[in-house]
Amino acid sequence: MDKVNRFLIEELKLNKDDVIVVGCSGGPDSMLLMFTLIQLRKEIGFKIVCAHVNHNLRKESKKECIFLNNWCNLNNVTFETMTIENYGDDNFHNEARNIRYHYFESIIEKYNGNYLMTAHHGDDLIETIMMRIVRGSTLGGYAGFSQVLNMGDYSIVRPLIYLTKDQISKYNKINKIPFVIDKSNFKDKYTRNRYRKYILPFLKKEDVNVHEKFLRFSKTLESYSKYIDKVVEELCFEIYNNNSLDLNLLLNEEYIIQEKIIYKILENYYEDDLILINNRHVELIFDLIKSNKKNTYIYLPNNIKVNKNYDRLSFTFESDDVNDYEIELINFVSLPNKKNLEIVESWDTNGNEICRINTNEVCFPLRVRTRRHGDKMSLKGTNGHKKVKDIFIDKKIDIKERDMWPIVVDSKDNIVWIPGLKKSKFCKQKTEKCDIIIRYY
Repeated sequence: MDKVNRFLIEELKLNKDDVIVVGCSGGPDSMLLMFTLIQLRKEIGFKIVCAHVNHNLRKESKKECIFLNNWCNLNNVTFETMTIENYGDDNFHNEARNIRYHYFESIIEKYNGNYLMTAHHGDDLIETIMMRIVRGSTLGGYAGFSQVLNMGDYSIVRPLIYLTKDQISKYNKINKIPFVIDKSNFKDKYTRNRYRKYILPFLKKEDVNVHEKFLRFSKTLESYSKYIDKVVEELCFEIYNNNSLDLNLLLNEEYIIQEKIIYKILENYYEDDLILINNRHVELIFDLIKSNKKNTYIYLPNNIKVNKNYDRLSFTFESDDVNDYEIELINFVSLPNKKNLEIVESWDTNGNEICRINTNEVCFPLRVRTRRHGDKMSLKGTNGHKKVKDIFIDKKIDIKERDMWPIVVDSKDNIVWIPGLKKSKFCKQKTEKCDIIIRYY
């Protein structure tokens, strides 16, 4: 713990005016971080805010939230919490992480915080680096995660990066720090858990201080990555503008610079969804660049189109080319695809050309519009969601037709129905209660 305390006092230079928001699950790691900060607060006097996210996936979640709230009250720590009510992303861990950090950012803003601290430790860093190596990543990605990440108005800080999981367990036992255990952390179905259970023990058997070697490795790669980022930032002003890349200028650079420029462009498009992109996608882009074809293109995840036109490479959302429309659905709508939507009094069939709705379950007025990037629909008969893009693919709908296909939504933009293709959870069977019937023809 000496390294952790020295880092907080000497390197971070915490002072009495600081406001620290701690992302705390109530588990062993985050409770040690909370305990450590509370001890330092006695000397320095800064403010601590505990931000807890209830992922709402286990029956124990509510009890864990109550436990943490009570503990914070006993230790004079401000407690904030939120519950994730619905998940819609195909990648649960990615979505949960995005929700957590957006929430933490809102708490930082609420309390004018200087730091967001999380309890990531040395073992977490090893796992992340190993997973990135196996999966493929960028130079910065292979570094794992930063100990301090400047976010502009505040910094994300991981003070426990010097410690292993075993050391954390020992400190908790010595100091009698209470915590909760998330049993899902032991299930082999999660990738990180498999690395934790099978890879880390082997590495630690080779060298008990292997986490320190990985930390040095991480910081070295991070410093190289930052230098290259600086070079790439300057070059991008010259060779990339209006979503278009000058291939002649790009190919004059060293390959590592070329690759970094491509990744930087993709980061701008994918933002929180960057996890969807890996080395294979970048290789596809370079295959496109090297192709003898003068005009050709590929599609990347989330409908991002990369188009080669002679010596230019452009990046666009497929939906950028859509002829957008949005029309309120009252009684009858004539659609741009030469089809019609009509509210009828009754209908005998129950196919995808008919949608029955209970007005108590949707928010009026209804509207019909074209698809939008990231559209998802709650599926009938399940608790899941499906991307509209994937529904079009499953139904083998031509790309040009997708751009004009009608989507019926309510006033909260919940997708009620994709006429002729798919029904949502809001669509009723003939035997179920409904008071509006819409026909597509």
